[in-house]
Amino acid sequence: MAQGEQGRTGSDGKRAPGRPRSEESRQAILSSTLKLLKQAGFPQLSIEAIAADADVSKATVYRWWPTKAALVADAFSASADQELRFPNTGSVHQDMSLQMRQLIRVFRSQRGKVVAALLGGGQSDPELIAAFRDRFLWPRRRQAYQTLQRGIDRGELPAGLDMDLTLDSLYGPIYMRFLIRHGELNEDFADALCGLVLRGVELSHSSQSAS
Repeated sequence: MAQGEQGRTGSDGKRAPGRPRSEESRQAILSSTLKLLKQAGFPQLSIEAIAADADVSKATVYRWWPTKAALVADAFSASADQELRFPNTGSVHQDMSLQMRQLIRVFRSQRGKVVAALLGGGQSDPELIAAFRDRFLWPRRRQAYQTLQRGIDRGELPAGLDMDLTLDSLYGPIYMRFLIRHGELNEDFADALCGLVLRGVELSHSSQSAS
């Protein structure tokens, strides 16, 4: 057994205060995954290297993650979970704009390399892109649905709104600028994009109601 998996005990043989060793090992694995992915890229990354860096056994890694793709997607998702939660300010424009700003900050940070590795590798690896969708995209998407629904309930957005089309219109350009780099990806872009899409939704509804 690797040293990192042994339980911490005091002189009386009882476990010392603090997080359970299994949770410490899990966090160490996630941290090592992000670190090594930035250095090597997804194709070269191995479970053996992650386990060695985290000071755990391969069996410990596989206890939580069935595949390398699942581990990498979870590592990125966990690193950004708190930052990318949707606020509830009472304004759907504000809620969406703030969250989009945070996403751009994450993409522009060192973790942007992880996103690029996931998306790039996923084009030839169906398992990797599926893991990205299931473990990162869809949890955020469900929160976004709730945010848009609050906007509908408050009368800011029309009932019957196509939420998927709206979210693709809001976030698609962010991914496009991140990957193609044909234009500046900054917080001003998030604000302008959010205003354009949500105003367009409102104007489209007003036009349909008047006709």
